[in-house]
Amino acid sequence: MALRLPIGLAVTAPDLPLRLDLDTAALVANWRWFAEASGRALCGAAVKADGYGLGAREVVRRLAEAGCRDFFVATWAEAAALGPLPDGLSLSVLHGLREADVPAAIASSARPVLNSAAMVARWKATAPGRACDVMIDTGMNRLGLSPEEARSGVLDGLEIDTLLSHLACADEPGHPMNEQQLFTFRSVKAAVPARRYSLANSAGICLGQRYAFGLTRPGLGLYGGIPAPGAEGYIRKVVRPHAQILQIRIVPQGGAVGYGAIYTTPAAARVAILNIGYADGYLRAFGEGRGQALAGDVACPVLGRVSMDLLAVDVTSAPDLAEGDWLEIAYDLPSVSAVTGLSQYELLTSLGRRYQRCWL
Repeated sequence: MALRLPIGLAVTAPDLPLRLDLDTAALVANWRWFAEASGRALCGAAVKADGYGLGAREVVRRLAEAGCRDFFVATWAEAAALGPLPDGLSLSVLHGLREADVPAAIASSARPVLNSAAMVARWKATAPGRACDVMIDTGMNRLGLSPEEARSGVLDGLEIDTLLSHLACADEPGHPMNEQQLFTFRSVKAAVPARRYSLANSAGICLGQRYAFGLTRPGLGLYGGIPAPGAEGYIRKVVRPHAQILQIRIVPQGGAVGYGAIYTTPAAARVAILNIGYADGYLRAFGEGRGQALAGDVACPVLGRVSMDLLAVDVTSAPDLAEGDWLEIAYDLPSVSAVTGLSQYELLTSLGRRYQRCWL
């Protein structure tokens, strides 16, 4: 028999023993830095993947208050999750217009980014005269029309708001592909009329204003990632994970901690068990001392393996900690990327839904 809740029973979400402290001032400061670096170009914001895991609606609200007007999501489901945007804000859907997307696109004020000749034909049939965006593949071989297709006349009759492309190697300033893509994009720009042109993401902005055109669209750098050399010292940390201590135990010398008994204490240790694990995006790569929690200025190294929902850290040097206290999880994106070998994008977007998201 299926379990049914009694009619009228109020169900409230319990207090969660995990949280992300999210710094509004840092988010806004990062966007303003990219806006200044964009020169005369407008500066938008990529808020796909639910605002890179922070919560897209809250990110959009805060950046819109700071002056951002152009936002980018991946799918029509993400566009719908944002809800209606206030007048004056622009939203583009990067993955374009599948046949299944047509009803959502018609009902939405967002613009599709058309990525193929088939999508162009579909939009002409669906919403003749309505503005759209168009993606040009300038060498990444991911999404977009080829330059030859763009010049063939297939775009004739479209009202193109933004013609855009995407850089493949912008995080490597000396890579020859950056100049190749810039040259190709300029050649398409000369042949395809649009209201605006956009090439640079976070790393692309760092390449200089030649890449900015009329609109830039930072993503990773807004959220505390260092997108390219030269941004260090300017980008502020936005995300600080915290986990609550479920238990503190004294482990004797030679005691094993965690799965596989791969770690044994060289001396008696005070060990805190935290409510966080790889199901929360704190991956096994942080195990065996590669990660740490922070008790103020005191570093508490991870002991043994990371479990699905639990983590052991050495708090011997923080004797005042007690069960129920909170520890910050060290999560400076470029630093933990170097330690784990994972990209900053993975580390940011893998933080799960079991965190309270607390905007400060």
